[in-house]
Amino acid sequence: MLVLGGGLAGVACARRLAEDGVGVTLVDRNDYHQFQPLLYQVASSQLPAEDVARPHRAIFREHATVDVVTAEVAEVWLADHGLVLTDGRTLTGSHVVVAAGARPNFFGVPGAAEHAFPLYSVADAERLRLHLQDLLRDAAPGTLDVVVVGGGPTGVETTGALAELMGALHASGRLARPGRITIVDRGDALLGEFSAHAQEYTARKLREAGADVRLHTGVAAVHPDRVELDDGSSIPARTVVWGGGELGASVAASAGPEPGRGARLDVRPDLTLEGYPDAYAVGDAANIPSGESGTWPQLGSVAQQSGKWAAENVLRDLRREPSRPFRYKDKGIMAMIGRNAAVAEVGRHHHQVEGPVAFAAWLGVHMMLMSGVHSKTDAFVTWAWDYFDRDRTATLEASATPQRIAWGDDEADRPHIALD
Repeated sequence: MLVLGGGLAGVACARRLAEDGVGVTLVDRNDYHQFQPLLYQVASSQLPAEDVARPHRAIFREHATVDVVTAEVAEVWLADHGLVLTDGRTLTGSHVVVAAGARPNFFGVPGAAEHAFPLYSVADAERLRLHLQDLLRDAAPGTLDVVVVGGGPTGVETTGALAELMGALHASGRLARPGRITIVDRGDALLGEFSAHAQEYTARKLREAGADVRLHTGVAAVHPDRVELDDGSSIPARTVVWGGGELGASVAASAGPEPGRGARLDVRPDLTLEGYPDAYAVGDAANIPSGESGTWPQLGSVAQQSGKWAAENVLRDLRREPSRPFRYKDKGIMAMIGRNAAVAEVGRHHHQVEGPVAFAAWLGVHMMLMSGVHSKTDAFVTWAWDYFDRDRTATLEASATPQRIAWGDDEADRPHIALD
Protein backbone atom coordinates (compact mmCIF):
# COMPACT_ATOMS: atom_id res chain seq x y z
CA MET A 1 0.00 0.00 0.00
CA LEU A 2 1.48 3.36 -1.09
CA VAL A 3 0.69 6.82 0.27
CA LEU A 4 2.20 9.79 -1.56
CA GLY A 5 2.45 12.75 0.80
CA GLY A 6 2.99 13.15 4.54
CA GLY A 7 0.62 16.03 5.24
CA LEU A 8 -2.65 15.89 7.17
CA ALA A 9 -4.35 13.68 4.58
CA GLY A 10 -1.46 11.28 4.05
CA VAL A 11 -0.69 10.86 7.74
CA ALA A 12 -4.36 10.28 8.60
CA CYS A 13 -4.59 7.65 5.87
CA ALA A 14 -1.41 5.82 6.90
CA ARG A 15 -2.30 5.85 10.60
CA ARG A 16 -5.74 4.38 10.00
CA LEU A 17 -4.34 1.59 7.81
CA ALA A 18 -1.62 0.85 10.38
CA GLU A 19 -4.26 0.45 13.09
CA ASP A 20 -5.46 -2.62 11.17
CA GLY A 21 -1.94 -3.92 10.59
CA VAL A 22 -1.82 -3.05 6.89
CA GLY A 23 1.67 -2.50 5.51
CA VAL A 24 2.08 1.09 4.29
CA THR A 25 4.91 2.87 2.52
CA LEU A 26 4.56 6.64 2.99
CA VAL A 27 6.65 8.77 0.64
CA ASP A 28 7.38 12.46 1.16
CA ARG A 29 10.16 14.81 0.05
CA ASN A 30 10.55 15.98 3.66
CA ASP A 31 11.25 13.90 6.75
CA TYR A 32 8.55 15.78 8.65
CA HIS A 33 4.87 16.64 8.68
CA GLN A 34 4.17 20.38 8.59
CA PHE A 35 1.24 21.86 10.49
CA GLN A 36 0.17 24.48 7.97
CA PRO A 37 -2.35 26.43 10.10
CA LEU A 38 0.54 27.86 12.15
CA LEU A 39 2.92 28.81 9.32
CA TYR A 40 2.04 32.49 9.64
CA GLN A 41 3.31 32.37 13.23
CA VAL A 42 6.67 31.07 12.03
CA ALA A 43 6.87 33.82 9.39
CA SER A 44 6.18 36.51 12.01
CA SER A 45 8.69 35.03 14.51
CA GLN A 46 6.08 34.00 17.05
CA LEU A 47 7.06 30.32 16.75
CA PRO A 48 10.28 28.59 15.64
CA ALA A 49 9.94 26.47 12.51
CA GLU A 50 10.72 23.25 14.40
CA ASP A 51 7.55 23.64 16.46
CA VAL A 52 5.27 23.19 13.45
CA ALA A 53 7.28 20.40 11.81
CA ARG A 54 6.75 16.95 13.33
CA PRO A 55 9.19 14.24 12.11
CA HIS A 56 7.43 11.37 10.37
CA ARG A 57 9.44 8.81 12.27
CA ALA A 58 8.14 10.25 15.55
CA ILE A 59 4.54 10.16 14.30
CA PHE A 60 4.82 6.51 13.27
CA ARG A 61 7.15 5.32 16.02
CA GLU A 62 4.47 3.01 17.42
CA HIS A 63 3.22 1.84 14.00
CA ALA A 64 5.56 -0.94 12.94
CA THR A 65 3.78 -1.53 9.62
CA VAL A 66 4.49 1.99 8.31
CA ASP A 67 7.70 2.45 6.35
CA VAL A 68 8.60 6.11 5.71
CA VAL A 69 10.62 6.90 2.58
CA THR A 70 12.06 10.41 2.31
CA ALA A 71 12.45 11.03 -1.41
CA GLU A 72 11.22 13.05 -4.37
CA VAL A 73 8.66 11.39 -6.62
CA ALA A 74 9.21 11.79 -10.35
CA GLU A 75 6.18 9.90 -11.68
CA VAL A 76 2.96 8.31 -10.47
CA TRP A 77 1.80 5.11 -12.20
CA LEU A 78 -1.83 4.75 -11.20
CA ALA A 79 -2.55 1.73 -13.39
CA ASP A 80 0.35 -0.20 -11.85
CA HIS A 81 -0.06 1.24 -8.34
CA GLY A 82 3.49 2.54 -8.50
CA LEU A 83 5.71 5.53 -7.75
CA VAL A 84 8.96 6.29 -9.55
CA LEU A 85 11.45 8.19 -7.40
CA THR A 86 13.99 10.68 -8.74
CA ASP A 87 16.81 8.39 -7.60
CA GLY A 88 15.55 5.69 -9.99
CA ARG A 89 13.80 3.44 -7.48
CA THR A 90 10.28 2.18 -8.15
CA LEU A 91 7.80 1.45 -5.36
CA THR A 92 4.61 -0.54 -5.85
CA GLY A 93 1.65 -1.60 -3.71
CA SER A 94 -1.86 -2.99 -3.79
CA HIS A 95 -3.35 0.53 -3.74
CA VAL A 96 -2.03 4.05 -4.10
CA VAL A 97 -3.32 7.16 -2.32
CA VAL A 98 -2.26 10.52 -3.77
CA ALA A 99 -2.06 13.04 -0.92
CA ALA A 100 0.65 15.22 -2.43
CA GLY A 101 -0.73 18.56 -1.23
CA ALA A 102 -0.60 21.88 -3.06
CA ARG A 103 1.66 24.55 -4.50
CA PRO A 104 1.10 28.31 -4.89
CA ASN A 105 -0.95 29.61 -7.80
CA PHE A 106 0.57 32.86 -9.11
CA PHE A 107 -2.07 33.17 -11.86
CA GLY A 108 0.59 34.20 -14.37
CA VAL A 109 1.27 37.53 -12.63
CA PRO A 110 4.64 38.78 -13.92
CA GLY A 111 7.35 38.68 -11.28
CA ALA A 112 5.22 36.94 -8.64
CA ALA A 113 7.05 33.60 -8.74
CA GLU A 114 10.43 35.35 -8.68
CA HIS A 115 9.86 38.05 -6.06
CA ALA A 116 6.89 37.10 -3.87
CA PHE A 117 7.02 34.90 -0.78
CA PRO A 118 4.39 32.13 -0.82
CA LEU A 119 3.33 30.68 2.52
CA TYR A 120 2.53 27.03 1.88
CA SER A 121 5.36 25.22 3.67
CA VAL A 122 7.63 25.44 6.69
CA ALA A 123 10.51 26.35 4.38
CA ASP A 124 8.40 29.16 2.88
CA ALA A 125 7.66 30.55 6.35
CA GLU A 126 11.29 30.34 7.43
CA ARG A 127 12.48 32.10 4.26
CA LEU A 128 10.06 34.94 4.94
CA ARG A 129 11.15 35.19 8.57
CA LEU A 130 14.84 35.37 7.63
CA HIS A 131 14.07 37.94 4.93
CA LEU A 132 12.27 40.19 7.43
CA GLN A 133 15.07 39.71 9.92
CA ASP A 134 17.59 40.93 7.33
CA LEU A 135 15.46 43.97 6.55
CA LEU A 136 15.13 44.78 10.24
CA ARG A 137 18.90 45.18 10.47
CA ASP A 138 18.61 48.00 7.91
CA ALA A 139 15.39 49.44 9.38
CA ALA A 140 15.43 52.44 7.03
CA PRO A 141 12.02 54.11 6.51
CA GLY A 142 9.89 51.98 4.22
CA THR A 143 12.23 48.99 4.37
CA LEU A 144 9.77 46.84 6.30
CA ASP A 145 6.64 47.76 4.31
CA VAL A 146 4.80 44.58 3.31
CA VAL A 147 2.07 43.79 0.77
CA VAL A 148 -0.02 40.68 1.43
CA VAL A 149 -1.84 39.36 -1.64
CA GLY A 150 -5.08 37.46 -0.99
CA GLY A 151 -7.89 38.03 1.49
CA GLY A 152 -8.48 34.44 2.54
CA PRO A 153 -7.53 33.00 5.96
CA THR A 154 -3.81 32.82 5.08
CA GLY A 155 -3.70 36.45 3.99
CA VAL A 156 -5.79 37.70 6.92
CA GLU A 157 -3.84 35.80 9.57
CA THR A 158 -0.50 36.85 8.12
CA THR A 159 -1.61 40.49 7.86
CA GLY A 160 -2.78 40.52 11.47
CA ALA A 161 0.42 38.93 12.77
CA LEU A 162 2.71 41.25 10.80
CA ALA A 163 0.76 44.40 11.70
CA GLU A 164 0.96 43.39 15.35
CA LEU A 165 4.68 42.71 15.00
CA MET A 166 5.40 46.09 13.42
CA GLY A 167 3.40 47.91 16.07
CA ALA A 168 5.30 46.10 18.82
CA LEU A 169 8.69 46.86 17.27
CA HIS A 170 7.74 50.53 17.00
CA ALA A 171 6.46 50.66 20.59
CA SER A 172 9.68 49.08 21.87
CA GLY A 173 11.83 51.63 20.04
CA ARG A 174 13.22 49.18 17.50
CA LEU A 175 11.60 51.06 14.62
CA ALA A 176 11.18 54.81 14.21
CA ARG A 177 8.19 54.07 11.98
CA PRO A 178 6.41 50.71 11.88
CA GLY A 179 6.36 48.97 8.54
CA ARG A 180 3.11 49.50 6.66
CA ILE A 181 1.16 46.28 6.09
CA THR A 182 -1.25 46.34 3.14
CA ILE A 183 -3.59 43.48 2.26
CA VAL A 184 -4.87 43.42 -1.32
CA ASP A 185 -7.76 41.38 -2.71
CA ARG A 186 -9.83 41.46 -5.91
CA GLY A 187 -13.06 40.75 -4.08
CA ASP A 188 -15.39 43.10 -2.28
CA ALA A 189 -14.59 41.68 1.18
CA LEU A 190 -11.98 39.74 3.13
CA LEU A 191 -12.73 36.12 4.07
CA GLY A 192 -15.14 35.66 1.18
CA GLU A 193 -16.70 32.45 2.55
CA PHE A 194 -17.67 34.11 5.84
CA SER A 195 -20.77 36.15 6.66
CA ALA A 196 -20.92 39.90 6.01
CA HIS A 197 -20.74 40.59 9.75
CA ALA A 198 -17.57 38.49 10.10
CA GLN A 199 -16.04 40.23 7.11
CA GLU A 200 -16.73 43.66 8.58
CA TYR A 201 -15.33 42.58 11.96
CA THR A 202 -12.15 41.28 10.30
CA ALA A 203 -11.54 44.43 8.27
CA ARG A 204 -12.14 46.60 11.33
CA LYS A 205 -9.75 44.63 13.52
CA LEU A 206 -7.00 44.68 10.89
CA ARG A 207 -7.35 48.44 10.46
CA GLU A 208 -7.24 48.89 14.24
CA ALA A 209 -3.95 46.96 14.22
CA GLY A 210 -2.58 49.42 11.67
CA ALA A 211 -3.06 47.48 8.44
CA ASP A 212 -4.35 49.02 5.20
CA VAL A 213 -7.14 47.00 3.55
CA ARG A 214 -7.48 47.46 -0.22
CA LEU A 215 -10.36 45.64 -1.91
CA HIS A 216 -11.53 45.48 -5.53
CA THR A 217 -7.84 45.54 -6.41
CA GLY A 218 -5.72 42.98 -8.23
CA VAL A 219 -1.97 42.65 -8.67
CA ALA A 220 -0.65 43.37 -12.17
CA ALA A 221 3.06 42.72 -11.49
CA VAL A 222 5.52 42.17 -8.66
CA HIS A 223 8.95 43.82 -8.66
CA PRO A 224 11.81 43.60 -6.13
CA ASP A 225 10.89 47.01 -4.72
CA ARG A 226 7.19 47.52 -5.48
CA VAL A 227 3.85 45.98 -6.44
CA GLU A 228 1.93 47.20 -9.47
CA LEU A 229 -1.85 47.08 -9.11
CA ASP A 230 -4.40 46.70 -11.88
CA ASP A 231 -5.81 50.19 -11.24
CA GLY A 232 -2.50 51.70 -12.41
CA SER A 233 -1.18 52.52 -8.94
CA SER A 234 1.75 50.90 -7.18
CA ILE A 235 2.84 50.23 -3.58
CA PRO A 236 6.53 50.47 -2.66
CA ALA A 237 7.49 47.26 -0.83
CA ARG A 238 10.46 44.93 -0.66
CA THR A 239 8.31 42.16 0.79
CA VAL A 240 5.27 40.62 -0.92
CA VAL A 241 3.54 37.70 0.78
CA TRP A 242 1.54 35.59 -1.67
CA GLY A 243 -1.65 34.02 -0.35
CA GLY A 244 -3.56 34.39 -3.58
CA GLY A 245 -4.50 30.78 -4.21
CA GLU A 246 -3.15 27.28 -4.69
CA LEU A 247 -2.85 24.51 -7.26
CA GLY A 248 -2.61 20.78 -6.78
CA ALA A 249 0.94 19.46 -6.55
CA SER A 250 2.57 19.11 -9.96
CA VAL A 251 3.33 15.41 -9.46
CA ALA A 252 -0.38 14.75 -8.88
CA ALA A 253 -1.38 16.76 -11.95
CA SER A 254 0.86 14.53 -14.10
CA ALA A 255 -0.44 11.25 -12.65
CA GLY A 256 -2.50 10.40 -15.74
CA PRO A 257 -6.08 11.66 -15.45
CA GLU A 258 -6.78 15.09 -16.89
CA PRO A 259 -6.53 17.53 -13.97
CA GLY A 260 -9.65 19.43 -13.00
CA ARG A 261 -10.13 22.83 -11.42
CA GLY A 262 -7.00 24.12 -9.71
CA ALA A 263 -4.84 21.43 -11.35
CA ARG A 264 -6.30 18.98 -8.83
CA LEU A 265 -7.48 15.44 -9.51
CA ASP A 266 -11.24 15.01 -9.83
CA VAL A 267 -12.35 12.10 -7.68
CA ARG A 268 -15.51 10.06 -7.48
CA PRO A 269 -17.70 10.25 -4.34
CA ASP A 270 -15.74 7.38 -2.75
CA LEU A 271 -12.45 9.28 -3.42
CA THR A 272 -11.24 6.92 -6.15
CA LEU A 273 -10.14 8.16 -9.56
CA GLU A 274 -12.28 7.39 -12.59
CA GLY A 275 -10.81 4.37 -14.37
CA TYR A 276 -8.46 3.53 -11.48
CA PRO A 277 -10.49 1.69 -8.81
CA ASP A 278 -7.43 1.06 -6.64
CA ALA A 279 -6.18 4.65 -6.76
CA TYR A 280 -7.38 7.49 -4.50
CA ALA A 281 -6.72 11.22 -4.28
CA VAL A 282 -7.33 13.18 -1.08
CA GLY A 283 -6.67 16.52 0.58
CA ASP A 284 -5.38 19.47 -1.40
CA ALA A 285 -4.49 17.23 -4.35
CA ALA A 286 -8.16 16.41 -5.00
CA ASN A 287 -11.43 18.02 -6.03
CA ILE A 288 -13.78 16.19 -3.65
CA PRO A 289 -17.52 16.33 -4.49
CA SER A 290 -19.51 18.02 -1.76
CA GLY A 291 -22.69 16.08 -2.48
CA GLU A 292 -24.44 19.32 -3.32
CA SER A 293 -22.94 21.70 -5.86
CA GLY A 294 -19.21 22.10 -6.26
CA THR A 295 -16.48 20.59 -4.11
CA TRP A 296 -15.28 20.75 -0.54
CA PRO A 297 -12.79 23.59 0.11
CA GLN A 298 -9.09 23.03 0.73
CA LEU A 299 -9.23 22.93 4.54
CA GLY A 300 -7.16 20.98 7.02
CA SER A 301 -10.24 19.22 8.38
CA VAL A 302 -11.29 18.15 4.87
CA ALA A 303 -7.77 16.82 4.22
CA GLN A 304 -7.62 14.85 7.44
CA GLN A 305 -11.11 13.39 7.13
CA SER A 306 -10.67 12.48 3.46
CA GLY A 307 -7.35 10.74 4.20
CA LYS A 308 -8.95 8.62 6.90
CA TRP A 309 -11.99 7.91 4.68
CA ALA A 310 -9.77 6.70 1.83
CA ALA A 311 -8.09 4.32 4.28
CA GLU A 312 -11.48 3.00 5.38
CA ASN A 313 -12.40 2.34 1.76
CA VAL A 314 -9.09 0.55 1.16
CA LEU A 315 -9.85 -1.67 4.16
CA ARG A 316 -13.33 -2.34 2.77
CA ASP A 317 -11.79 -3.30 -0.56
CA LEU A 318 -9.38 -5.69 1.14
CA ARG A 319 -12.40 -7.29 2.83
CA ARG A 320 -14.18 -7.45 -0.55
CA GLU A 321 -16.83 -5.00 0.69
CA PRO A 322 -18.24 -2.11 -1.37
CA SER A 323 -16.76 1.33 -0.83
CA ARG A 324 -18.74 4.21 0.66
CA PRO A 325 -19.03 7.81 -0.54
CA PHE A 326 -17.14 10.39 1.49
CA ARG A 327 -19.16 12.20 4.15
CA TYR A 328 -17.57 15.30 5.60
CA LYS A 329 -18.33 16.42 9.13
CA ASP A 330 -18.37 20.19 8.79
CA LYS A 331 -16.77 21.86 11.81
CA GLY A 332 -17.12 25.32 10.32
CA ILE A 333 -14.60 27.92 9.20
CA MET A 334 -12.40 30.20 11.27
CA ALA A 335 -9.51 32.62 11.19
CA MET A 336 -7.19 34.21 13.74
CA ILE A 337 -6.92 37.97 13.18
CA GLY A 338 -4.53 38.70 16.05
CA ARG A 339 -4.23 38.52 19.81
CA ASN A 340 -7.71 38.83 21.35
CA ALA A 341 -9.27 38.85 17.88
CA ALA A 342 -10.60 35.85 16.00
CA VAL A 343 -13.68 34.98 13.97
CA ALA A 344 -15.38 31.63 13.54
CA GLU A 345 -18.52 30.16 12.03
CA VAL A 346 -18.95 26.80 13.72
CA GLY A 347 -21.01 23.71 13.05
CA ARG A 348 -23.04 22.69 10.02
CA HIS A 349 -25.07 25.88 10.18
CA HIS A 350 -22.00 28.10 10.66
CA HIS A 351 -23.13 29.85 13.82
CA GLN A 352 -21.01 32.98 14.08
CA VAL A 353 -18.84 33.85 17.08
CA GLU A 354 -15.93 36.24 17.53
CA GLY A 355 -13.32 37.24 20.08
CA PRO A 356 -12.44 34.74 22.88
CA VAL A 357 -15.29 32.38 21.98
CA ALA A 358 -14.09 32.26 18.37
CA PHE A 359 -10.56 31.62 19.57
CA ALA A 360 -11.82 28.70 21.69
CA ALA A 361 -13.43 27.26 18.55
CA TRP A 362 -10.20 27.82 16.58
CA LEU A 363 -8.26 26.11 19.34
CA GLY A 364 -10.61 23.12 19.48
CA VAL A 365 -10.46 22.44 15.75
CA HIS A 366 -6.69 22.87 15.58
CA MET A 367 -6.20 20.65 18.62
CA MET A 368 -8.18 17.91 16.88
CA LEU A 369 -6.11 18.32 13.72
CA MET A 370 -2.87 18.28 15.67
CA SER A 371 -3.83 15.22 17.70
CA GLY A 372 -3.28 13.13 14.60
CA VAL A 373 0.40 14.03 14.49
CA HIS A 374 1.31 14.86 18.08
CA SER A 375 0.41 13.17 21.34
CA LYS A 376 1.00 16.22 23.53
CA THR A 377 -1.81 18.54 22.50
CA ASP A 378 -2.00 19.87 26.07
CA ALA A 379 1.28 21.70 25.35
CA PHE A 380 -0.32 23.30 22.30
CA VAL A 381 -3.38 24.35 24.31
CA THR A 382 -1.23 25.94 27.03
CA TRP A 383 0.87 27.82 24.48
CA ALA A 384 -2.16 28.96 22.46
CA TRP A 385 -4.12 30.35 25.40
CA ASP A 386 -1.01 32.14 26.61
CA TYR A 387 -0.52 33.61 23.15
CA PHE A 388 -4.13 34.76 22.91
CA ASP A 389 -4.53 36.09 26.43
CA ARG A 390 -1.25 37.94 26.99
CA ASP A 391 -0.21 41.05 25.12
CA ARG A 392 3.49 40.26 24.94
CA THR A 393 5.72 42.29 22.67
CA ALA A 394 6.45 40.28 19.53
CA THR A 395 10.01 40.59 18.26
CA LEU A 396 12.03 39.12 15.47
CA GLU A 397 14.69 36.59 16.38
CA ALA A 398 17.32 39.25 15.78
CA SER A 399 16.62 40.32 19.36
CA ALA A 400 14.81 37.40 21.00
CA THR A 401 13.81 33.77 20.59
CA PRO A 402 10.14 33.13 19.76
CA GLN A 403 7.97 31.60 22.44
CA ARG A 404 7.97 27.83 22.06
CA ILE A 405 5.33 25.15 22.31
CA ALA A 406 6.84 22.94 25.01
CA TRP A 407 6.48 19.61 23.23
CA GLY A 408 9.32 18.05 25.21
CA ASP A 409 10.46 15.92 22.28
CA ASP A 410 13.78 14.11 22.12
CA GLU A 411 16.50 16.08 20.33
CA ALA A 412 16.88 13.20 17.87
CA ASP A 413 13.35 13.91 16.65
CA ARG A 414 14.19 17.37 15.29
CA PRO A 415 13.09 17.79 11.64
CA HIS A 416 15.57 18.57 8.87
CA ILE A 417 14.24 21.77 7.31
CA ALA A 418 16.04 22.68 4.07
CA LEU A 419 15.46 26.09 2.49
CA ASP A 420 16.98 25.35 -0.92
